Amino acid sequence: MEWIYFSNMLLGLLLRIGIPLVITLVLIWAVRRLDEHWRDDGAVVAVRVKNTGCWKIKGCDEKDRAKCTAHANQDIPCWQHFRRDDGTLRSGCIGCDVFRQAPVPVLT
Repeated sequence: MEWIYFSNMLLGLLLRIGIPLVITLVLIWAVRRLDEHWRDDGAVVAVRVKNTGCWKIKGCDEKDRAKCTAHANQDIPCWQHFRRDDGTLRSGCIGCDVFRQAPVPVLT
């Protein structure tokens, strides 16, 4: 008779501890999968925009081009060259005709 009480007590402990443990592990697994999904969706995709040459739009002369650091690095558009460390654009770039006339990058 004692083994029945012992087995019932053991079964009760397993149910009381096991079920919440299994539920917790399943929730952890689901949250990790959701986090991975969100990370994949939120991944920053670098899109190259062809440099249109701001000096052409602004009509800069040779003397101004020689002083301009964006003209020295023609691989990227001038507004990307002058980005702040936190990734934001300067207020002068947002209102500039060069930035406004730039082609909109399209993700493929």
